[in-house]
Amino acid sequence: MARSRTPDNYPAMHANFRWEVPPHFNIAEVCCGRWARRRDAGTRVAIRAHGEGSTLSFAQLQASANRLSNRLRELGVRRGDRVAIVMPQRFETAIAYIAVFQMGAVAMPLSTLFGPDALEYRLQNSEAVIAVCDEASKPKVEGMRSACPALREVIEVSDSGGHAGEFEAARTKAEDGAVLIYTSGTTGPPKGALIPHRAMIGNLPGFVCSHNWFGFDGGSDSDAVFWSPADWAWTGGLMDALLPSLYFGRPIVAYNGRFSPELAYTLMQEHGVTHSFLFPTALKAMMKAYPEPRKHFKLHLQGLMSAGEAVGDAVFSYCRDQLGVIVNEMFGQTEINYVVGNCARYWPARPNSMGRPYPGHRVAVIDDEGNECPVGIPGDVAVNRYDVHGDPDPIFFLGYWKNENATRNKYTGDWCRTGDLATRDEDGYLWYQGRADDVFKAAGYRIGPSEIENCLVKHPSVANAAVVPKPDKERGALVKAFVVLAPGAKGDDKLIAELQAHVKGKLAPYEYPKEIEFIDALPMTTTGKVQRRVLRLREEEKARGSP
Repeated sequence: MARSRTPDNYPAMHANFRWEVPPHFNIAEVCCGRWARRRDAGTRVAIRAHGEGSTLSFAQLQASANRLSNRLRELGVRRGDRVAIVMPQRFETAIAYIAVFQMGAVAMPLSTLFGPDALEYRLQNSEAVIAVCDEASKPKVEGMRSACPALREVIEVSDSGGHAGEFEAARTKAEDGAVLIYTSGTTGPPKGALIPHRAMIGNLPGFVCSHNWFGFDGGSDSDAVFWSPADWAWTGGLMDALLPSLYFGRPIVAYNGRFSPELAYTLMQEHGVTHSFLFPTALKAMMKAYPEPRKHFKLHLQGLMSAGEAVGDAVFSYCRDQLGVIVNEMFGQTEINYVVGNCARYWPARPNSMGRPYPGHRVAVIDDEGNECPVGIPGDVAVNRYDVHGDPDPIFFLGYWKNENATRNKYTGDWCRTGDLATRDEDGYLWYQGRADDVFKAAGYRIGPSEIENCLVKHPSVANAAVVPKPDKERGALVKAFVVLAPGAKGDDKLIAELQAHVKGKLAPYEYPKEIEFIDALPMTTTGKVQRRVLRLREEEKARGSP
């Protein structure tokens, strides 16, 4: 249950935290190898498959990873080579990651939702030598062999072969590359962020804090069960769900299927899920479908993290009052993940706040010149290469793949810019203002879409909303809202007027949407973020086509 009064342990926790990063470190060893050597390796569950009733133990995970590592070595994979992994949430995906990591090769996650152009660009740019696919993805990737000269082999998980038995893991340095994840920028082609093994260490304080100590609360060793619909092919699913769950030797539930509120609640009930990462989009859908979920499902949630978009106080209140757990909002990027957030167990959560820098990370709001902004003044959220003690922060990526210029442009001195705008209050909490490229001006006023979207979602007829500028000759831009209706709601002029009055009554007069368009679904990235850019460009094209 949510705590009504939380003591503020934050200042001491942040000031006293020190990093311990060994010179040699390997993600496969800490997430599987050490657990596979324990006496209970055969019974300690690593992954549960929802809907199939099957489990994968740490012993089975290691044995299968050894087999695949041997097969990849036969195919000529060497340290530093990129190996593409094109699979959804399933046992074989985790096996592939462990197999690649322990070889000292670099895993390149690719979503099964990617179209041919997205797949081909990443395979070409990374010069991946092998692709490990599921049954559905293999033919698609095979068709790209001629355009990807470095790609020597495409293997399916069911025919990966390899010799059973031992595999001598590479003695990687903590600084060696482990994962190459491509980020979708607002301009230009995607950039490959090369993540080192040490980033796993950098992730841990935020993961533990955002999940209210993730089972380290005096319960039994097997209490914690994790689940997230986040695809294991992107940072949120890989670094924020799969790998940290395995690191702590706890089971994670795998489900390869379409998300729905009913599925989410049914899965959490069936597996006794105690900790979860759910995007705000998913929580909004769950809130609308089941206003009082505990009347329908038996839940065991102890920790809940959300990220990707601003949570908003409507979702915050729902989680506290209906799920019985305070949602810990988290903020990070592929390049510098898990750096800001909340921990309702040890410091007070403030609705609508991104939280505070997690222990080990020095985060500030900076201006264009790299100076820290005063309290209340918006600026770019940035993370310093060094923590408050002057020690290197292990969370940092190594750089953008074959793009030194983009890497240089990411930094101002020792500050790594995120491109996300926020303000800081006197207690160190950050308040999200939106992506730098999502904020716009209308009639001279600076508009951040998140606050308006959050306000709209509080209306019972709204399931989700996205706010963008609509070009206007007189004002420069008008505030336009795209609204997804809640089940049973009727999108008509009456509701438009009602929603406009709803926003006018809660926010500043200039923030209400002058135009509202009802839409079946908002454009989303594969990582669950609303693609406001798609809607913004649509409005710009319509304006250019006007007489």
